Amino acid sequence: MASLLYQTIEQISREKHIEPDVIVAAIEDAMVVAARKYYKTEEDLRARFNPDTGQVDVYAVRPVVEEITDPKKEFTLAEAKKIDPAAEIGSEVLIPKPTDVLGRIAAQTAKQVIMQKVREAERDTIFNEYNGRVGELVNCVVKRIEGPDVIVDLGRAEARMPKREQSRLESYNLGDRLRVVIRAVDRSAKGPQVIVSRADPVLVQRLFEMEVPEIYDGTVQIRAAAREAGERTKVAVQSRDKDVDPVGACVGMKGMRVQSIIRELRGEKIDIIPYSEEIITFAQKALSPAKVTRVQIIDPETRHLEVIVEDTQLSLAIGKKGQNVRLASKLIGWNVDIKSEEEKRQEIEAQMAALTAPGTPLSELKGVGPKTIERIEAHGVTTIEKLADMTPEQLMEVPGIGEKMVEKIQLAVAAHFQSLENPQPAAESVEALAEQELAVDAAEQAAATEEAAEAADVAAEQVAAPSEAEEIIAETAAPSDAGNTESGEASGPAEIPEKSSKETSGGQ
Repeated sequence: MASLLYQTIEQISREKHIEPDVIVAAIEDAMVVAARKYYKTEEDLRARFNPDTGQVDVYAVRPVVEEITDPKKEFTLAEAKKIDPAAEIGSEVLIPKPTDVLGRIAAQTAKQVIMQKVREAERDTIFNEYNGRVGELVNCVVKRIEGPDVIVDLGRAEARMPKREQSRLESYNLGDRLRVVIRAVDRSAKGPQVIVSRADPVLVQRLFEMEVPEIYDGTVQIRAAAREAGERTKVAVQSRDKDVDPVGACVGMKGMRVQSIIRELRGEKIDIIPYSEEIITFAQKALSPAKVTRVQIIDPETRHLEVIVEDTQLSLAIGKKGQNVRLASKLIGWNVDIKSEEEKRQEIEAQMAALTAPGTPLSELKGVGPKTIERIEAHGVTTIEKLADMTPEQLMEVPGIGEKMVEKIQLAVAAHFQSLENPQPAAESVEALAEQELAVDAAEQAAATEEAAEAADVAAEQVAAPSEAEEIIAETAAPSDAGNTESGEASGPAEIPEKSSKETSGGQ
């Protein structure tokens, strides 16, 4: 017959859902701790529980060795045979330790150890049981309220519902029966380990599975859900059977199915949307009840959409405090920007105006002299923006601009655009402008000197070269002189050709 202690162990095991062997091991460990504290020994102690008598015996264990290295923990074969004649090398000898002398303090220590071991075993059991049930819908009863948290009874364990997992429309009282979904299991928590939720979108999915047979058997699938607890929920559904309407199946006859879920959620609004693989079509449906004019994909990599609606539909598409567009963005998994037709028209007009707007005139370019600006304008470039687009080779084609002047122009253009982005302090800009003006003046003087030298060279070439009339006279006189020389007559004045005389007389 089992002892009274073992009967108590079995009762605790049923209440805490712990195996009896775990509690027995806790009792044995507690007796070892109490004996070690009383005897103050370094020996290896071991406890044994007898279910029939309810007695817990404590022994000092010493191994049998050939050579002793620690006399307090080891026995030779001769010493071991005095206690146990059957002892052999490698076996262990158990030396009983009295437990009736442990006293009240040792008993209190044993009690604390047993309670700690039982709590640890209970937490391990709860974790192992509920860790695999995350996302499951369970029934519970409100047991107590601790500050903002609500403690509920799951039947075999307690669970905690934090403030962030509670619905805004609900208030909880002791004894209320709730349907909750298991959110997580926290092994390191001091209180209840199981975290339950009334605000998770999974709760709505599980309620639909209970109310809609087509969802339960897999004919209709819930592809996505977005929720703001206590306000509104959007659910995207898809049918695997072309003859089954997914939205109609979820709504039910006269809305009975969805109304049952709305009552469970204390009046929370639910939008049921048909799912589509086409993101543009899905986005149009997700923004219901607003009517969307068009949807444009801005950037597929960042998943960015732009939605255009009529002016009268803008407030409905955005929703109260942006709720509708926020839920739609969560549902489709894309960032959504909503604009009205008027806003889009103004944006396009602004872009067109920016494209057609005249550029900055060259006269506002600091650091370039007026003569150089005149040369550039004469070449067909009238704005700083066009000048910035020119390459050094193109600038070299402008008459009067050399390599040094090209560098100055590029520096001036770069300084102009940098001043637009990061304006410099007044003192720094004045000093930089003065230095730039000096450099430009020097460059222009050098260019003027080069032009003057080129002009002088051209004039010298013109003076040294014979005129066209002189070349004609020389060519005409050369044959007559040769003939007179051969005849031995004195050479007279050269005859001017008839054509030349007529031209001369005509000129007179």
